[in-house]
Amino acid sequence: MKILLVDDDTFLRDMYSTKFLECGHDVTPAIHAADALRILETVQDFDLMLVDMIMPGMTGVELLTELKNSMPELSMKRIVLSNQGQDQDIEEATDAGAIGYIIKAQSVPSEVVKKVEEIMSKQ
Repeated sequence: MKILLVDDDTFLRDMYSTKFLECGHDVTPAIHAADALRILETVQDFDLMLVDMIMPGMTGVELLTELKNSMPELSMKRIVLSNQGQDQDIEEATDAGAIGYIIKAQSVPSEVVKKVEEIMSKQ
């Protein structure tokens, strides 16, 4: 899979990038939502975007909504990877276009990879 990973936490972004790379996936990291939008202006062949909920400038839900409104032709799937896990957070992300929601604190990185692969295999 070709993955765009959007997370403002350098340690977590690097850790998840490494784990996905070890499992044979191609990962492009983005520091925040504006960085992701800049990348998507030139590269649109991602299979998946993993996005954090809480980021400076633009939240994950705001990014998902922006993509849904401004780039509706994008076939890239979207999964939220966040520590925010309230029902309202999950509902907002789903309404904004997320096909899955993974809570970071409930899974070690290798489990996150497996969960992402499971979600994507059902699409």
